[in-house]
Amino acid sequence: MKEAIVQPNLNVDIVDSPIPVPKDNEVVIKVVVSGSNPKDWKRPVMHNVTMNSGDDIAGVVHQVGRNVHEFKPGDRVAAFHEMMAPGGSFAEYAIAHAHTTFHIPNQTSFEAMTAALGLYQRLQGLPLPWHPATTSTPLIIYGAASAVGAYAIRLAQLSNIHPLICVAGRGIPFVETLVSREKGDVIVDYREGETKVIEKLKSVVKAAGGKVEYAFDAISEHGSFTNICEVLDQETGQITLVLPGKDFSAIPKSIRRSTTYVGSVHSSVGTKERGDADFGFVMFRFFGRGLQE
Repeated sequence: MKEAIVQPNLNVDIVDSPIPVPKDNEVVIKVVVSGSNPKDWKRPVMHNVTMNSGDDIAGVVHQVGRNVHEFKPGDRVAAFHEMMAPGGSFAEYAIAHAHTTFHIPNQTSFEAMTAALGLYQRLQGLPLPWHPATTSTPLIIYGAASAVGAYAIRLAQLSNIHPLICVAGRGIPFVETLVSREKGDVIVDYREGETKVIEKLKSVVKAAGGKVEYAFDAISEHGSFTNICEVLDQETGQITLVLPGKDFSAIPKSIRRSTTYVGSVHSSVGTKERGDADFGFVMFRFFGRGLQE
């Protein structure tokens, strides 16, 4: 098979490689579509490694490991490959763990998982879609027009989390198609500058009852988290960020801070993130059912 190998200098070599063979709990997928994310070039640079850095897969099952009973050759699936492991998605065939693979209907393709982990695993207290909120639950989503931000909005809608306080720029027309204005959702334009953004956030928070405890920062740079912390409750506030390795020391220590890392769905038994693997198993199948509907 052909495989794309990304070098630390970001040159890409197309090489001939053997088709991977699945381990007991793995699936080999003939790749139809591979996602591409900023991390796919950042990891070879940051770790100074040469690798097939693709992780988001949509395609057709080619072969399954002996412990895999949920999938069979010919099934249309989407999957999340284990980051930094061999068998990435920048190839004609890729490897995925069965628990991070799910069925997709004929008319749909794959999206990512980061939003679900951030909302329900990192921000403690937000209701899951099958137990939607019954009271006002303000949530700030910074970077609402990004792929992660947009999915955060969609999941929040399923959980009846409102009002959504969405920060975006050129993607505002797209965000308008996702929010529910009748439920109090608002959009703030970050292009108006930091001072204006903070003023508008404060005004929106006041209108929402004066207290916001949850924030999903899908940008996590260029002052996004400092703007959020100007309005997030200083005693009970929680913020989750999506860029590891950044300096977040400007966030007050009284605010609960976490980093959402989608690779945690491949955590092993005995690690503190093991719950993310179980969560990933459930949510990937929830996504699959939602796509079918």
